[in-house]
Amino acid sequence: MAGRRISLAALTSAQRTVVITMTAALALIITVVTASLVSGSGSDVAHAASPTADQGKSSSASPKPHTTAPRTPAVPAVPDSIQHQAEAPGKAVNITIDDGPDPVWTPKVLQVLKQFHVHATFCMIGPQAKANPALVRRVVAEGHRLCDHTVSHDESMDHKPFAYQKKEILDAQDMITTAAGGTRVQYYRAPGGAFTPASRALAAQHGMRPLGWNIDTKDFSRPGVATIISTLKYEIGNGPTILFHDGGGDRTQTVAALKQALPWLAQQGYAFSFPKVK
Repeated sequence: MAGRRISLAALTSAQRTVVITMTAALALIITVVTASLVSGSGSDVAHAASPTADQGKSSSASPKPHTTAPRTPAVPAVPDSIQHQAEAPGKAVNITIDDGPDPVWTPKVLQVLKQFHVHATFCMIGPQAKANPALVRRVVAEGHRLCDHTVSHDESMDHKPFAYQKKEILDAQDMITTAAGGTRVQYYRAPGGAFTPASRALAAQHGMRPLGWNIDTKDFSRPGVATIISTLKYEIGNGPTILFHDGGGDRTQTVAALKQALPWLAQQGYAFSFPKVK
């Protein structure tokens, strides 16, 4: 019987029923096993190609668009009116020094100020500050204050778009602050007085009080020491804020004039102050 093929027709009715039932059951088992294997394989593929369950939840959320954060002020806003007045009460003047720092002339000006125990406000050009960080830090260390005098010293900037003015002011502020090791820049002086309402508001929003002047000694044009002193004495009644320069060229006359001006002002009963910020 071992090699003999049995015909289904030769089987009894009961035997045929058993065979058919077993064949159907076997087919069902094969179908289930095959489906299970296919399902498991597909799950592994999907797992390899997609994030984990937690990652999937995260990725299903709508991604936030990448935007550049606006430059926000790091300090409280101050008034945007142009300041001239001194912080000190009574009879006082504010010495302001523009267009530096200069590696030759700023140290000489600092030496004169130290000699007469006077503190001043240094209105700095951004790239000059960036190029001379040690000098900026010396200005701060010796008790003086910082003023933003723009990037390019463009005296016609009040006729240019606000976007240009904004870049001139805020880029210079960043350069000076970085050079100073984080010390606050407390004032903004427009080159040649080229303020606009919008530029004043911008500076004030970033903690820099717009700073004017009352007495222009004209030292920038090098008219001679005697003329610088005469101008100072003639205009002293105009108000407390006095303009000198440590940048923009040879400042020999400025240094010599300061050596005369500072003791003369003290003899007239003037105290030395800073401009008001608020």
